[in-house]
Amino acid sequence: MSRKVFIGPALRRLREDARLTQTAFAQRLGLSVSYLNQIENNQRPATAGVLVALGQTFGVDLATFAADDTDRLVTDLREAAADPMLSDSAPSLQDLKRVAVDSPAFARAFLRMHQTARRLGERLQAAGDTPYLPPSEEGEAALLPYEEVRDYFHYVDNYVDDLDRAGEDLAERLGLAAASDRLQVLAGYLAARHGLNVDANANLGDDVLERYEAGPNVVALDGSLDSATRAFLLANRIARLEQSETMARIVSQAGFRSRAAGDIARVALANYFAGALLLPYRRFLAAAKETRHDLDWLGRIFGASLEQVCHRLSTLQRPGQRGIPFYFVKVDRAGNVIKRHSATRFQFARFGGACPLWNVHESFEQAGRTFVQVAEMPDGIRYLSLARAVTKGAAHWRAPVRRYAFGLGCEISYAGDIVYSEGLDLKAEANVAKIGVSCRICERTNCHQRAVPPIDREIRVPTDRRKVVPFDLM
Repeated sequence: MSRKVFIGPALRRLREDARLTQTAFAQRLGLSVSYLNQIENNQRPATAGVLVALGQTFGVDLATFAADDTDRLVTDLREAAADPMLSDSAPSLQDLKRVAVDSPAFARAFLRMHQTARRLGERLQAAGDTPYLPPSEEGEAALLPYEEVRDYFHYVDNYVDDLDRAGEDLAERLGLAAASDRLQVLAGYLAARHGLNVDANANLGDDVLERYEAGPNVVALDGSLDSATRAFLLANRIARLEQSETMARIVSQAGFRSRAAGDIARVALANYFAGALLLPYRRFLAAAKETRHDLDWLGRIFGASLEQVCHRLSTLQRPGQRGIPFYFVKVDRAGNVIKRHSATRFQFARFGGACPLWNVHESFEQAGRTFVQVAEMPDGIRYLSLARAVTKGAAHWRAPVRRYAFGLGCEISYAGDIVYSEGLDLKAEANVAKIGVSCRICERTNCHQRAVPPIDREIRVPTDRRKVVPFDLM
């Protein structure tokens, strides 16, 4: 069944940005003023004809009005509304959908308030319920900086156009596509353009990857790193030298609530540019389609690591040249999500652990093997989920070894374009893993791996039998 598309707030912003009255805007689209008013107030959905008219008249990418952003808001609101402090007045799912569609700005403000309140409670609990909370630099209990940055990328589909195109343009000027040694090309560019000498085989210690010395104007890279990582570090350095104004503007427009979040965002944006430089958009997109998104093959073509390839796949959302919408996640052995990006409707837990049935956890059992899973979320959407665990090599005998798992996935409708779907019966119910966001909001009643009951449901502990999960959901 086709889905009704309500675009009221987005359409209103488009009209206001164009500085047009409803009358003038309606005339350009060939609509009546009353009909436009109804669309802007979400009293009527936008028809295909209206969407086409917007694209032709104002050059709007129709994906601007996709429902993914609303879906994410609804899921985040549902988790926040399940908080026990709202148990007496929790809004219904229909109410949450209405808020997300009609007032997305209010929905995000509510989420910020809830996260701040939750962090405050966690800090008080950790401090033994003391009433004193040390203020942040801004004098408020704000979100953790990483959470702010994570949410920023989450809501821009993990695509930053200005940096992406700048990285691609520089890659073309440097001829990286034909370069046999990208590290040498980047080092030569830094020397010629910025007078920066590169020592690519330095001994920097166990936890230092790169070090800049202003006096001799030298950047040193740890020699134990693989060539893909060292090239990425030089590309990151180029971003900090040449894209500082662009990154500062993006950070300013993002409106981060803490200074630390802005600093972390600059690191993430510099990494984004590095990926765009080493894996330029159009060339990488073409190679991804040609190889059917074979991760190892793409790594060989671009001299990139598995992490770099997976992350780049999750960013291919350029208007007019979109790739498959992927999610990408990096997890440690304790289940902590270190990095996550998504251009899909796949929802990650904002609090608590991720679903234990998700194959990203299973991948630690056999490092180096690609695990393939057909996973279904509670909303009924199915995903082709890939996972692989990797070990970061040590520089010497006593150096610490780091182990991570990477997860990459897309909606099952794209599975035919993914080489890892070969041999899978995508329609067989027995092959589908019924996963959730996290136990604390998962509505599934018969999960054998449930750790805790959902916080918005009552439980009953039966006395006449004992099951794997010792309680029933009411």
